[in-house]
Amino acid sequence: MTVLSSPTIRSIKPVTPFIEATQIHGMTAGLSHCGYDIRIKDGFTLQSGQFRIASTVERFEMPDDVMAVVHDKSTWARRGLSVFNTVIEPGWKGFLTLELVNNSFRPIEIGAGSPIAQVIFHRLDAPVSGYAGKYQHQADRPVAAILEDA
Repeated sequence: MTVLSSPTIRSIKPVTPFIEATQIHGMTAGLSHCGYDIRIKDGFTLQSGQFRIASTVERFEMPDDVMAVVHDKSTWARRGLSVFNTVIEPGWKGFLTLELVNNSFRPIEIGAGSPIAQVIFHRLDAPVSGYAGKYQHQADRPVAAILEDA
């Protein structure tokens, strides 16, 4: 797999709305050299030790030969916020649900539209048939875990 650079990410535009690199609330958002900094849809306060799911501003439409991994933003990580790593499968479409936890001893205020995580895109060695699972076309809201029938 190859990590995609900003010119390649710009050409495939796997997120909508797509923005060039900018600053929001003192943090980078949008396109970076080798990834894309996504934003949180709704703001809230996360208490010490609290877990919460949240939705992104951006909607994803992944090509069948690209996958991505969601990573913490270092500015939030240095304040104690963890964003669980999530794999975005090739062919997946929808709004991401992020899993967040406050590992610090103080409340963390997260403003609506704040950059929240970095997504790194990887090109596969060959296209695949694409994601057809239970989270396809995920709604524009936090979506709780969906358990599959046995």
